[in-house]
Amino acid sequence: MKIFSKEQIYEGDQLTAKKQNISSTELMERAGTQIFNWIHQRMQGAQVPIHVFCGIGNNGGDGLVLARQLINYGYNVHTYVVNCSDKRTKDFLVNYDRIKQTTKKWPIMLNCKADFPPIGPDDIIVDAVFGIGLNRPPNEWVKGLFQHFRASKAFTLAIDLPSGLYADKVPEDENGVVWADYTLSFQSPKLVFFLPDTSKYTRQWEVLDIGIDLEFLQQTETEVELIGKNEMLPIYKPREKFSHKGTYGHGLLIGGSHGKIGAMILSGRGALASGAGLITTFIPKCGYIPMQSVVPEIMVITDVDEEKLTAIKFDIEPTAIGIGMGLGLDDKTHMAFQKFLKSNSVPLVIDADGINLLSKHKVDLKLLKPQTVFTPHPKELERLLGKWKNDFDKLKKAKTFSKKYKCILVIKGAHTITVFEDKLYVNSTGNPGLATGGTGDVLTGIITGLIGQGYESLTASLFAVYLHGKSADIAVEDYGYQSLTASHIIDYLGQAYLDLFAKPPVQPQQENGEENP
Repeated sequence: MKIFSKEQIYEGDQLTAKKQNISSTELMERAGTQIFNWIHQRMQGAQVPIHVFCGIGNNGGDGLVLARQLINYGYNVHTYVVNCSDKRTKDFLVNYDRIKQTTKKWPIMLNCKADFPPIGPDDIIVDAVFGIGLNRPPNEWVKGLFQHFRASKAFTLAIDLPSGLYADKVPEDENGVVWADYTLSFQSPKLVFFLPDTSKYTRQWEVLDIGIDLEFLQQTETEVELIGKNEMLPIYKPREKFSHKGTYGHGLLIGGSHGKIGAMILSGRGALASGAGLITTFIPKCGYIPMQSVVPEIMVITDVDEEKLTAIKFDIEPTAIGIGMGLGLDDKTHMAFQKFLKSNSVPLVIDADGINLLSKHKVDLKLLKPQTVFTPHPKELERLLGKWKNDFDKLKKAKTFSKKYKCILVIKGAHTITVFEDKLYVNSTGNPGLATGGTGDVLTGIITGLIGQGYESLTASLFAVYLHGKSADIAVEDYGYQSLTASHIIDYLGQAYLDLFAKPPVQPQQENGEENP
């Protein structure tokens, strides 16, 4: 799913109005009607007080359309205009006149803190104060209104974007933002829904189709994409009947040190579960017996040293290499790593201490071949890029780094974001159960296994992140967040593959033909 910028959304609105020969007011009516349909489907006329707070721009106009339609259907509606400026948009004024013609209960003007209405904890707040066009913090009394919303503990539904939240930067003051329980986002989600600094402002979100021109949606290239099943299913490579283990690549995993052989075991098992035909590990001598005992499917090459890697030498011809898991930061290991990078020409995935070694010796970054994949957790990323001010600054630094070294950055997190040059791919799967040791080692193994099977490095990274998160989503149903382990991710990876082909359940129908809420 494409995630459009605010500039692209404005362009889409204007193009739609022109191509469909409708006014911007009619497009606003369409958007407000979609919001009404969403609410009506769930409430079915329930007389819970609904407080619709409208700004004086187009977001407020959407709110006025909604309030008018709720009134027409007999809902218990209280409409307010947050009178924070004397600049009103044309479409707001049109819909302000329409609601005054609909009911004698005209919208109440709010001009200061003394005007704040009482709101009960069982009421519903609809936030239609500001939209994506906000470019400055709200004034103090409007901030007070937003805090009034939050203090009421009422269910808060935001229209398109929680008011006070920018589409493209982090707000200066969290008290100047509406904390929404649910956001109905027009046509596509917003990037801020997926970033650690800003995702807290909406607990859940849903996309409403407001009929933006289909050709525009299909042909417009976006900087950001949301990756889900629909994006991953077409890239899946089915197995041929007469294929054999050699068909699906030979992955080599390099790493481990005394006390950290488990990282290599997990990575190797992840690579096998991804579908790799052959997996070999290169580890210190101390890992030989554990690796051969725990994972008999994996072949083992050992370093001459008992506890660490000192000379990376192998006589196999791998199709992909993953390096860094449990590697350690010993000087001899660094020298071996540097020498390996100078001679390597095989597609490469770098994790954990491989990243840490490069962060300590940044001159070695020049040795990397294009399309090298990095899989850092936040602290490893900070060592690699330097400190950042906020999530948008982090992504800017990541794009600069990716373009400089022509590499792929898999930024692990609640919504793992894969960065390749100027493009961002936001993953839709995964849960807090993944916040446990070893899950990153598994992910590196899966990426290496997929590249070895013939997937391009970027495609393999996106697919691996999706499958890794989906496996966790399936496993958490049996184990819960606290008891989920890295081994469970491997055990459920097969079900994640099968889920690609699972059909969604059929929704039961009501007598009038509408779907049940």
